[in-house]
Amino acid sequence: MNATPQSELTLEKIYGALKNCYDPEMPVNIVDLGLIYDVQIKEGGRVDVKMTLTTQGCSMGASISRDAEAKVLGLEGVEKAHVEIVWDPPWTQNMISEAGRKKLGME
Repeated sequence: MNATPQSELTLEKIYGALKNCYDPEMPVNIVDLGLIYDVQIKEGGRVDVKMTLTTQGCSMGASISRDAEAKVLGLEGVEKAHVEIVWDPPWTQNMISEAGRKKLGME
């Protein structure tokens, strides 16, 4: 009997999952908003994500980070996920992707 190969966990898959996570105040996903600063795949199926928010006073920060964590945990091969909110560098509108800018009517 042949063993079925496990699908490999990749940054592309993680970013794809994170594109299903939205800031409730904007119709653009957190990747296209430029809120994801870093994604690291660690041993043992752990994924660490560093993200920011559009403002430090964003009342939805905890909700957005929990949603991002849940999206990553939903991927095959992920055993643990940790999402850390960071403030450096500060987010600016320049971090929004071209797709995000179009959706927000900025072009």
